[in-house]
Amino acid sequence: MNYKIQDKVKHSFGLLILFFVLTTACKHDDKNSVTINFWAMGVEGEAVSKLVPEFEKQNPLIKVKVLQIAWVAAHEKLITAYASETLPDVFQLGNTWIPEFESLKAIVPLNDYIAQSPVVSSQNYFQGIWDTNVMDSILYGIPWYVDTRVLFYRKDILESVGYNNPPRTWQELYDVSKKIKKKVNDKNKYAFFIPTNEWFPFVVFGLQNGSNLLKDNNRFGDFSGKEFEEAMKYLANFYHESLAPVDMQQGFEEGFYSLYISGPWNVSEFQRRLPADMQNNWMTAPLPSPTNDYPGYSLPGGSSLVLNTLSKNKIAAWKWIEFLSQKETQLRFYKLVSSLPAVVDAWEDSSFVNNKYMKAFYEQLRKTKPTPKIPEWEQIVFQKIQQYAEFIARKKMSVDEAMKSLDDDVNNILEKRRWLLSHK
Repeated sequence: MNYKIQDKVKHSFGLLILFFVLTTACKHDDKNSVTINFWAMGVEGEAVSKLVPEFEKQNPLIKVKVLQIAWVAAHEKLITAYASETLPDVFQLGNTWIPEFESLKAIVPLNDYIAQSPVVSSQNYFQGIWDTNVMDSILYGIPWYVDTRVLFYRKDILESVGYNNPPRTWQELYDVSKKIKKKVNDKNKYAFFIPTNEWFPFVVFGLQNGSNLLKDNNRFGDFSGKEFEEAMKYLANFYHESLAPVDMQQGFEEGFYSLYISGPWNVSEFQRRLPADMQNNWMTAPLPSPTNDYPGYSLPGGSSLVLNTLSKNKIAAWKWIEFLSQKETQLRFYKLVSSLPAVVDAWEDSSFVNNKYMKAFYEQLRKTKPTPKIPEWEQIVFQKIQQYAEFIARKKMSVDEAMKSLDDDVNNILEKRRWLLSHK
């Protein structure tokens, strides 16, 4: 028998035995109870504790100990725990962190687990979100909650310039922005807010235009490539024609801008903050596309659940992941923290069906495209893309100059990656 196939059979058989042993022990011997440690971030880390009693009721010999971590300290704490071999049994990772922890061999491949799971299946999830957890056909994380960004727009202002629907193409977005700017006739008011201190719009417009962002197996930057440069020149027009502000103090409610890209957190924020007479004046829509292939791509965001390679309680920890992946648990969690459920069936609940603002997020989650799955990606976007976007907006550099410099910086960041790949 092929050794790889033989090993896989042994591993799968071993998992079955472990499941059987744990289940049998739970029925007959309280001494076999286990405690699993779970680390989660931010408000999700606080709220998930409210789900523990139901899990422990269903699994009386498994106890869950939750540690909440602030997002600002999460990455450093996880890396420190990895170095000291004190990572918890199961923990939350932002899905862009998956490649880093996979490269460290800190998280368990999950293909065999889902093959035997009655709960977790790729068919239950938005495909773009699921794919962020896959590296070389191997699954490393289970989507816990999801996130993407859509277009928020002022219906009343768009209607005043002849747009009864949101812009569906780049050309319509540019056209409606010019018409809004002309109508308001105020140098301090704009149409489209594209913050220079956020990398998202620049990356997503590049992806929409067909850029891969990196090239040659993610060894080199490709920001000076035709597709990304075209997208940057398109966005630069908004700044240079005063259709978008370089700095912005006032906001959406006051009409200082009418369109911008944001996430689901702003739905509840606007519903809470905006006065009653404003509630019918705003709406959400999927992102426009460079062509007529509407909607355009957005990015698949959110957080995933992973297993620690060194955990001695992997089977019990997997049961916790399965519990958090159930439709009913996902809905309860959403009602606790408003984090969008990763399981598609949960979107059939009235919480979403009757919420007109959520329709755009559902449609957008069905059309997302991931960023490069490499550990260096966050360093690239947070340290470099935002920097050069601001240079372009302020006319300190041309798009061509900025993209060539960006590629040079990215190539320096990827130097170690090239070395490692060349020595495999």
